[in-house]
Amino acid sequence: MIDKLKTICRQDPRYDMEAYVFLREALEYTAKMLDKPRKGPAHHVSGRELSEGFRDLALQSFGPLALHVLHDWGLYRTEDIGELVFNLVEAGELGKTDEDKREDFASGYDFDEAFERPFLPEGADRMNHKDRKEHKDE
Repeated sequence: MIDKLKTICRQDPRYDMEAYVFLREALEYTAKMLDKPRKGPAHHVSGRELSEGFRDLALQSFGPLALHVLHDWGLYRTEDIGELVFNLVEAGELGKTDEDKREDFASGYDFDEAFERPFLPEGADRMNHKDRKEHKDE
């Protein structure tokens, strides 16, 4: 598996190898949370389900550092999760159904919102990341 991941990372250097390792963990986590069987077609997890499981596991695993870790790995949006998935599919490391497509990961949740908001103090100014960035740039 490591050799295949090295090859994938050489072919698509946008993402760190750790992102692929974590994606596999998130896939198993999601399947378990959804009570999917361990093998067979019923084990399939949709793009939306995987994106949600990925978020939950990242928050549990990295807490307030989740956004930083994901950015360090090259992940900025749910579409990046889909790119990881399809890179693994193309390498023969993951299967897919005929209905699965990259667009299943489009327009998911906003990473800044999903990974920062849970850690903002109660009553804190909750303006979104883009607004904070604009204020910094002024």
